[in-house]
This record gives sequence, C-alpha cells and structure tokens, in this order.
Amino acid sequence: MDQRERVDVLIVHGCVITVDPARRVIEDGAVAVKGERIVAVGTSAELAEKYSADRTIDARRKAVLPGFIDAHAHAGHAMLRTIGGADGDAWTRACEVIYTQASDETFWEMESHLAALERLKAGVTTGVSLLGGGDSIMRVDDPVYARRHCDAVVKTGTRSMVAVGPSRPPSPRAYTRHTPNGSTTREVDFDQMYEVCEAIIDTCHGDANGRIHVALTLPVYAPQHYPEQAQWESVARAEAARYMALAQARGLSFTQDGHRAGSLEFAQRELGLMNAKSFMSHAIDLTEADIAACVESGASIVHNPSAIMSIIGRCPVPELIDAGVNVAIGSDAAAPDRGYDMFRHMWQCMHYHRRHFRDPDVLPHGKVLEMVTIDAAKALSLDAELGSLEAGKLADIILVDLFKPHMLPMNMPVYRVTCFANAADVCMTMVGGRILMEDYRVLSVNEAEILEEVQAAAEHTLERSGLRHLLEMPATLWRASHY
Repeated sequence: MDQRERVDVLIVHGCVITVDPARRVIEDGAVAVKGERIVAVGTSAELAEKYSADRTIDARRKAVLPGFIDAHAHAGHAMLRTIGGADGDAWTRACEVIYTQASDETFWEMESHLAALERLKAGVTTGVSLLGGGDSIMRVDDPVYARRHCDAVVKTGTRSMVAVGPSRPPSPRAYTRHTPNGSTTREVDFDQMYEVCEAIIDTCHGDANGRIHVALTLPVYAPQHYPEQAQWESVARAEAARYMALAQARGLSFTQDGHRAGSLEFAQRELGLMNAKSFMSHAIDLTEADIAACVESGASIVHNPSAIMSIIGRCPVPELIDAGVNVAIGSDAAAPDRGYDMFRHMWQCMHYHRRHFRDPDVLPHGKVLEMVTIDAAKALSLDAELGSLEAGKLADIILVDLFKPHMLPMNMPVYRVTCFANAADVCMTMVGGRILMEDYRVLSVNEAEILEEVQAAAEHTLERSGLRHLLEMPATLWRASHY
C-alpha cells in the first residue's frame, strides 16, 4: 500500500526558481500542491518519495517560477491602446471622455476580461488596476463599474488589487451612465465618490476567496496641477485624512499614480499618506527628502520602466534600493504603447538604469526578478502569501518553456528568464492550485469568445465617444525623426 502523502498536483523535473529566503534554484526540482497551497518544494527525487499525486506535471526543460505580480496598472487602458498616436495630450483627453462619458458597464467588464487574459497568458497571476487613469480620472460615480471589473477577473481566475478613489478636481465632475433605457448625466462630488468607494469595498474586497483586494488611491499632489495651490492644499489635507482613516479602518493598502520631485515628501510630511501599506508609483526625479520619506515611512515604490513618465524623468531605482526602500516593477497597463509582458519590463528596467550609469553591473538579474515576485508582493502587503515558491504559500505558479531557439543553451536559468524570455514562453499558469492555462491554452474562459466581445465593445465605445478620428494615422508617422 502506498504510504506517501496524497497531493493534488506534483510538478516534477523542472528548474525551480523559488525566490525563497535562500533564493534556491533547484535544477531537477519539484513543487507539491494540495488545495490552493504549496505543501513542499525540493528535488524531484525527494518529493516523489514523499508524495503521490492525482496529477503529475512533467516540467522537464521548463523553468518553474512564482506567478509574476504587476504592481501598477490601470483598468480601462487596454481598450485605449495607441489611440491618439503620438499625441499624449490627445490620449489623456480620450481617457477623460471615455472613462466619464462614453463607457458603460460592458466596457469595464470586457476591458477587464482583456487585461486579465493578457496577464494570464504572460504569467502575471496578480495585478494592480486603478479603476481609471489618464490624469487621475476614476470611474467612481457608481459601484457597478468596479463590480463588473471584478466579475471578469473572478471568471478568468487571476488575482486583482483594484484601487479606487476620487477623480482629480474640479469637483463636482460630470459622469454619464448608459443603460438599455437611455443615458443620464449627473454631477458627482467628492462626498459622493467617497460613498461609492465605501460601497466598492463592501461588495468587492475579499471576493472570490480573497482573490480580489481593494486598495485606496488619491490624485498625486503636484503644484503644476493646481495654480491656486493654497486652495488645493486644504482639499488635499481633508481628502487625505478621510481616505487614510478609511484605509486604516478596513485594513487596506494605499497607492498613488504619478509621483515626482517633491511630491513624496509632501505626501509623507504634510498629508500622512505613506506607511508600510503604501506603494507609490513612477516616482521620477526624486529629491533626497523624497527618498528619506520612503525610508522613514516604510512605503514601497513601483517603478514603471516602459512608461512615458520614465522618458520624461527617471526613477532612481538603484539609489532607492541602496537606501533600503522596497521597489517593485509595474507595467503601467496596456496603453498607450506597452503591455502586460513583465519580461519586457524587467529587461527594460535593467537596461534603462545601466545606460544611466554607463555600468552593466547595475541591477543584477536576480534583483529584477525579485521586483516582479517577492518585492512586488511586499509592496502590496501580500508577501506572507505570494511572491515565492515556499511551503504554506498560495500555489500561484508558472512554467516557462526553456527549449526554444532564443532560450538555448539551457543553462544559467535566471538569466534565461530575465534576458531572453517573453510572455509567449509562458506555457502554464496556476493560481491558487487551479490550472488556468496549460500548453499555452486558456482553460478558465473561452478566449476567442471574449476577444470577439471585446472588439464589439471597443467599437461601440468609440462611436459613442466621437473619438474615432484619433485612430487616424498621423502625417508624420513616416520618413521623419520626430512626430
């Protein structure tokens, strides 16, 4: 009689890159999964002797990794890829029009399906999504839009941290709701947005056995946004106190999008927005006082190396790490000119900072892998459950095919994953012990059906918005050095 302990899934003969405290890389490694959690990680021989499984997966010639975590992105953006061409102002205006006036419930659900599918196929098992974007234009006039976003993630099977908060002033702001019975527009002020955020927490936080988290967010204070600075400071203080009190009462994380020189210091010292459960995005051209604010508060920074803000300015990632600040990587979403491929963003991160210092030794490959796994989990205050392959943690696991021309020879596996792999090399994705994609085929939802619905929703939104002209090819696309 077989005396071995029974598990649900046993992954064997893979190159297991654990990102555990010892940073073990096990050449002929195995991972045992029971229910939604990992029960053991070790060599294939060790685990085969101890465990029998309902399902054994042969991971020969594959890397076995913790699922990637995208620590900053935007819901809505996957529908707005490249709209406006090279005109960033046009793209931002399109966000405002679509997010407040032209989008309906179907838009937010299908966009979420699209983003979740792209992430799933790229090995991103957990993603942050601010419910809106552009210049801090959030869809918080009614909780139904967040609910529809979460519904799509739940169906796909991945994890999401949905960040909600007020849109950038002025307040009130006009929002249009579209239903089969017609359209209505109303003015929504800060108090109403706050009530919607509370309702979103009540209905979404902890959904799907904890796969859905809600975080809170506020527009970043920066003087260029507010010519009447004194007036905005009083509003900023009041909103900061209200939202941080809510975050503390509900045990929620807090995030902001678009920090730059001086704004982190203000957020910490004047608004009290930074603590160990805060993760702040972009953080370009920081001052010494900004970095000190991160160190003192324990807040994390999310670097978006492929974002336009990383062209406008530089996030001092090596300097932050050397100062003891936890830094994660984010995609900044699928628009206007990027995607959810975290392999791309790891590579971009390394080369971006190496070029700045003219030093190829900056940002070792293992460190950037940490920035999309265990460091990202820490930024989201989820490192006790996610971010590494360890017994007791949730079984969010991906397999990366190493037996491809651009990956051979099969040696130095951490370098293969960070230098040469891309999203198309992820062949299996598991979340909480459930296999959502295997042999490159999505199992949790009908991918083709969703893509058809996404296209229809995008076309409908464009017609309603009156922005179809922003899809036209600019005259300066060809033959010139600048748009």
